[in-house]
Amino acid sequence: MNLRLTVLLFAAMLLPPGFSRAGQYNSVLKVGDEAPAWVELPGVDDKKHSLADLKDKQVLVVVFTCNSCPVALDYEDRIIAFAKKHASKVAVVAINVNKRKAEDRLPGMKERAKEKGFEFPYLYDESQKIAKLYGAVYTPEFFVLDKDRKVAYMGAMDDKSPPAMPKEQFLEAAANAVLKGEKPATAETLARGCRVDYVRPPR
Repeated sequence: MNLRLTVLLFAAMLLPPGFSRAGQYNSVLKVGDEAPAWVELPGVDDKKHSLADLKDKQVLVVVFTCNSCPVALDYEDRIIAFAKKHASKVAVVAINVNKRKAEDRLPGMKERAKEKGFEFPYLYDESQKIAKLYGAVYTPEFFVLDKDRKVAYMGAMDDKSPPAMPKEQFLEAAANAVLKGEKPATAETLARGCRVDYVRPPR
């Protein structure tokens, strides 16, 4: 037995009962985990939104995005098109947690949502808690939740950043699989975009 394998086995023995590591690219969640719930987050519609509000939808797509990332902005039309295509069975919720720049705060979000004609909830979490619970690192970053609100897919929407045309539609394929009661063939990918602008608490 080589040294590396010995170290890995020893480390595994030290883990607490019931511990399982997170995903390949996500340091917090893994596919199959129960999705963290948000409660009473303000939206651009001046209403408060919770995960429980969407219990009637078979599939839920959560996307962490913002107004200040050019990659996130380039993906907006794709997200809008996806939401319209699957409106009858799939709910799409966009969440922004960035707060250093004016365009990323709620007033700027309202302007952007109106300009683009968002027909899905666009929520703001100034605490940044929900993005941390999901392990979100990039904007945009996508999570597909099944009817039991367990994570079925997480990562990128597709295999290309705009303006290139994608060859692999990861989000589309994952949502279609979950709608059929199946597991996505690709359940995790590395998201592309700008890093979520987490603010470190003062020491």
